[in-house]
Amino acid sequence: MGENYIPDATVNEGVPENLASTKLTDAMNIAHERYIDRFKPKHPVAILFIVQEGETNTVDQRILEFNLWTNHKVPVIRMSLTKAKSLMQMDSETGALYILPNVSADGEQGAIPTKYEVSVAYFRAGYAPTDYPDGYDGIEWDSRERIERSRATKCPSLGYHLAGTKKVQQELARSGTLERFFTDQEISDGIVASMRAAFAGLYSLGNDALQEDLDAVKDAISGNDSNYVLKPQREGGGYNYYGEQLAEKLKANVDDSGDTLILGDDLAEFILMQRLFPPKQMSVLLRAGMVEGTNESISELGCFGAIVQSHDGQTLHNEYSGFLLRTKFSNVNEGGVASGFATLSSPYLC
Repeated sequence: MGENYIPDATVNEGVPENLASTKLTDAMNIAHERYIDRFKPKHPVAILFIVQEGETNTVDQRILEFNLWTNHKVPVIRMSLTKAKSLMQMDSETGALYILPNVSADGEQGAIPTKYEVSVAYFRAGYAPTDYPDGYDGIEWDSRERIERSRATKCPSLGYHLAGTKKVQQELARSGTLERFFTDQEISDGIVASMRAAFAGLYSLGNDALQEDLDAVKDAISGNDSNYVLKPQREGGGYNYYGEQLAEKLKANVDDSGDTLILGDDLAEFILMQRLFPPKQMSVLLRAGMVEGTNESISELGCFGAIVQSHDGQTLHNEYSGFLLRTKFSNVNEGGVASGFATLSSPYLC
């Protein structure tokens, strides 16, 4: 390409198409149709979006909602766990989950004239302690329990929700754990070794801590705190500890007066992770249409996958479903777009 080359604005050269909004709703529709085929519901059927009270992060949620209707004619009802306590009921005999008639998406009376049965409960809330302000005896947890006990397909179910926590990631990184899920032939073929080679160091801070975990803690409080990040079992940005704050947090909860480190109980909710240092590139970051600045930046690429499994373990759908690329300035420790630390970006493959 010469210096006078002008790219064709109609061609996304090097920028892969992101089909997340359609692929994810395709999977939801598969689960929705499977539900109808299996249970033959007598009432109209809808997908339930569980959202936070006063939700502001709605744009991608609405895109999914619109695609479900435009492409599949599947209605969506949005509701918080708080509202669900009074606006949702479960048939104790069949397990069918219902949205009561004359209830609108925001809880006002008079907008929905008929009872809806829920085929899929899609959680966009329920991942943080703040989503259960009344604790495990409160109305939000009661709503979550009712959904979990129902026959509606959960996205994710409580089991899948827990499987995505950092503690499970740390346990999977333990020597010998991955081997439980592969045959001897697959292990000898090097599959497990290849997977483990991509893992960062992950260390337990609970009562199951091994010597390798204690060694990592000792290293972190001995001047090498910049090589680690302390992570709680939380989603989104704003909760991690880095650098001096990490070292101070560990020292305040570690007894190193003896021959062996003793970890305090308060550390059990965290894992210690080897910090990653991705390559940097110069970027201009935009937020709300305004230039936020120009500086060195780093990016994190995450790939979506959608899987639908039946009650008997049969895989009905398993497909790559797009990506999410987040970019932030390299001097920013935390991540997360909704929390304001990173911005959405697009990969350019060249």
